[in-house]
Amino acid sequence: MIGFIQVDPWLLDIGSKGSVDVSPGVIVETQSGSRSSLDDIAKAAIGRKFVLVGEEHDNPEAHLWQAKVIEALHKSGRSVIVGYEMIQRPEQFALDLWTLGRLTEPQFLEKVKWQTSWGFDFGLYRPIFDVTRKYGLRNVALNVPRDWIRTVGRTGFDSLPEDVRAQVPPLDLSNDNHKAVFNALMGGHPPGSPNVYAAQVLWDEAMADSALKYLARTPVNNKTVFVVVAGNGHVMYGQGIGWRLAKRTGEKPLTIVTVSGDEPSKVSRGAGDFVIGVPTVR
Repeated sequence: MIGFIQVDPWLLDIGSKGSVDVSPGVIVETQSGSRSSLDDIAKAAIGRKFVLVGEEHDNPEAHLWQAKVIEALHKSGRSVIVGYEMIQRPEQFALDLWTLGRLTEPQFLEKVKWQTSWGFDFGLYRPIFDVTRKYGLRNVALNVPRDWIRTVGRTGFDSLPEDVRAQVPPLDLSNDNHKAVFNALMGGHPPGSPNVYAAQVLWDEAMADSALKYLARTPVNNKTVFVVVAGNGHVMYGQGIGWRLAKRTGEKPLTIVTVSGDEPSKVSRGAGDFVIGVPTVR
């Protein structure tokens, strides 16, 4: 029987070498290891079309920081668009109505099927939606229907109907760094079926594709920045969504990850351009 070694996902040898110490409530710029600020993030985002901000879904502090990053980018003069892993493409119209202030919160949650398609308490995410509504920012549904992901995970990409396959890019399964991140997040035990990894790739390919398709059909300028709000696993180490955006545009996104813990912890410099420490939720 082949054994697998469990590896800390935050200490993978991908990208920049070495690690930095991260404490709760502190932003660290990973290349220098120095304490940073939201203004530093906004400055680092100058010239970037994409900023990816990772989260632990059930940590309210992570979502507060995501909201702060979005607000800092807006206040720096950027034209901010926010895309969500939590909302699926078919619900874009409902998201537009919310953005325009035409839905109450309960109406919005019902129309985007929040409870059945995502499930985490909306209160965790309310700070982000409050910021986008306060400043009139555009919002984008990034995810594809969950049954697409489940189908690929069970029986492979080719088992999707032809009309569904036409709505997403071909799956690029060649990224070994992404596989390393995925395996580490799986506890060092790669899944028995390659279809499980293919489902993860579909998730990332589709969200990158959704962002690019939105930008292709909406007015943008050199101040436009597209902020992706998604789980850390989709953005850490510049893999997942970021790698696919870079492959298709030639431009590297700015990556920010949020790391939970009540004590200082070590995080690989390659995990993101900035790491934000957030307290553990109990």
